[in-house]
Amino acid sequence: MLGRTVVQARDARVDGLRGAAILGVLVLHFTLGCGLRDSPLGTWLPRWLLGGLTLNGNYGVTMFFVVSGYLITSNSLRRWGDLHRIDARAFYASRAARILPPLGVVLAVIVALGCLGVPYFTNGDDGHDFPASYFIVAAGSVLTFRHNVLMQSAGYFNYCLNVYWSLSVEEVFYLALPLLCLGTRDSRVLLAAALVLVACGPMYRYAHADNDLYYLYGYPACFDAIAMGCAAAVVARRAGGRACRARARAAGAIVAMAATWIGAGATTSSSASR
Repeated sequence: MLGRTVVQARDARVDGLRGAAILGVLVLHFTLGCGLRDSPLGTWLPRWLLGGLTLNGNYGVTMFFVVSGYLITSNSLRRWGDLHRIDARAFYASRAARILPPLGVVLAVIVALGCLGVPYFTNGDDGHDFPASYFIVAAGSVLTFRHNVLMQSAGYFNYCLNVYWSLSVEEVFYLALPLLCLGTRDSRVLLAAALVLVACGPMYRYAHADNDLYYLYGYPACFDAIAMGCAAAVVARRAGGRACRARARAAGAIVAMAATWIGAGATTSSSASR
């Protein structure tokens, strides 16, 4: 019974956050790839607002990491009752079934278009001139969840392929999660581990502030966001049905995120980063 899949209705609030995160990332990449700031929109909106809307897509990735951690943990709690009862084999099989088939199709399309020399799909970004055979290394790093590590040594080299750094971060985290859950029977230990990751993230980013390939894409730079989502799911499970206060806190969090997103545009609107 504990291993049986439980069908749960979708949460519109979580879906809304996920949609906002995805939209932010898409707008960022549209800006970088198509020059949104040089379009008519760029003349209609103030520069600070335009920058806040278009150049902070990395906040969208962070939001997505938090939502992902929350959903994975809450679904595991719902399915197995407690995290120390998690079935690692079923967990990994479920992740593989969700990720690998569509990932294989997308990689095949990117490699095919890259070999045909279609812009944004080749291995020639930022002055690189990697041959088509480099797709073996690049696609292999995506499939083994270390593409972010490859980027730290090779730099930005393939616009469409490099976006899979975030998948590498997520899946390495979720490879470790069941093992940690099985290693302890106390959710407080899991919360403590999450807090350690949350504390280490800012320190890692501070230490690598001069190198965006580490600052943005390193595992320790991103694990704190996923850990926040995992911790939120555990705390929500323990808190029970305090719905009114939870909704008030959620509304405050949304307002704070929006203010941070737009406010950061004032400092980033003068430069675009990937």
